[in-house]
Amino acid sequence: MKRRKFLEITGMAGMALACEPLHAAMKGHGMPLPQFPDANPKWKRTWDAALTTLAGNVKLLSTYKRPMMIEGAEYPGVWLETAPMEGLAYAKLAEFVPHIAGKPSPVEIAFANHMAFFALQREDGQFPAYIWTKEVGYGQIQMEVPIAATAWELVQLTKNEELLRTAYAAYGRWDAWLRRYRNTRKTGLVEGFCTYDTGMDNSPRWAGIPNSCPDDDARKCPPVPSLPRLCPDLSATVYGGRVAMAAMAQELGLKNEADRWLEDAEAIRRLILEKLYCAEDAAFYDLDAQGKFVRVRCDLITRVMGEHVLKMDIASDRRIFDDVWTRQLHNPKAFWTPFPLSSIAIDDPVFVRPIQPDSWGGPSQAVTALRATRWMDYYGKQQDFVHLMRQWVTAIYRSGKLEGEFWEQVDPMTGEFTRKSTSDFAIEKGYTPTALIYLEFIRRLQSHPI
Repeated sequence: MKRRKFLEITGMAGMALACEPLHAAMKGHGMPLPQFPDANPKWKRTWDAALTTLAGNVKLLSTYKRPMMIEGAEYPGVWLETAPMEGLAYAKLAEFVPHIAGKPSPVEIAFANHMAFFALQREDGQFPAYIWTKEVGYGQIQMEVPIAATAWELVQLTKNEELLRTAYAAYGRWDAWLRRYRNTRKTGLVEGFCTYDTGMDNSPRWAGIPNSCPDDDARKCPPVPSLPRLCPDLSATVYGGRVAMAAMAQELGLKNEADRWLEDAEAIRRLILEKLYCAEDAAFYDLDAQGKFVRVRCDLITRVMGEHVLKMDIASDRRIFDDVWTRQLHNPKAFWTPFPLSSIAIDDPVFVRPIQPDSWGGPSQAVTALRATRWMDYYGKQQDFVHLMRQWVTAIYRSGKLEGEFWEQVDPMTGEFTRKSTSDFAIEKGYTPTALIYLEFIRRLQSHPI
């Protein structure tokens, strides 16, 4: 089938046309480039392909008034767990992005990737879990990286007063919603009701649990005896959000509110360590409604690290981190695979083989690699982070017939990307997090040759 005809049938012709101005802008654009690992021109071609992919993933959805950067591939919109973080990452790469007249800048896109969730927040405080072109979903909470934290970083980057005030007010209502509807066991921790709450599609962590909540209403818990669960990653997200809220309150001159946010953050942090950490396994686990750990060692551990729940200036926390790092995250028999970090420890009995598409049952996920920017430096693992970045950019550089196919996940042992189709123009390509990590990791690796 001719490429143009294929694109028309699949609805991607508009994307291809949208990218044409970028190709023109990039031709002799004179934009700064990082130092590539070697002289092979494929590194730069993949770089340019990543920029083109991201530009093509900027869409105007009918559900929101400003263009946003969507998830890409087969994901036709934005999700609360990823879009704000991805927008922020793109804004930080602004110096490398060619300017196109009439098109939003990376900073403007980052702004929209936050403000859309604030604009579509319900009166009771609930954020949408996702925003698609014709649908806005509230059937799960699907949060991981706290939008308050990415908003605060973006405020620091841009000094945008509107974003500061809007984010502070909106996240305050969201935190209140979570306290009301996701603390039914009155523990002070955040409860997971369904698989999509954590965005871990097809994960053994959620085996036997419904994907979304009854009636697509995230306030309703499915009638399953082991639900609701106390979730370390969801609770860590709230912790990180409260820390960011304290910083924003301080910036707004609200000292008493800042103090309250810090107190509430510390309260949930302590609860995570007291109730959801298993010293025997050096792992964080969900605690089900029957008081049992869900003993699946999975990516939720890195999500706890992403919010710095373990503080490096507290000796007991440092000991826990060292144990988790040695026995789990940096263990080549667990998560530190040749292409880190696997979504399930490879020595966990429930690791899914063969590798499946769209799976948190084993593959190393690009979004996990992107989130590593939030914790590996903080915990002093710079050299290990360099290794992770090298492995990912090499896997992307080597993938497929075309430079920069940007698939979603890799086999943690081989670095082979999972392909859902053999078509050269399959719509499963063009995943935003993968394009972002190629650009961001190449930029960071300039002083660390591959």
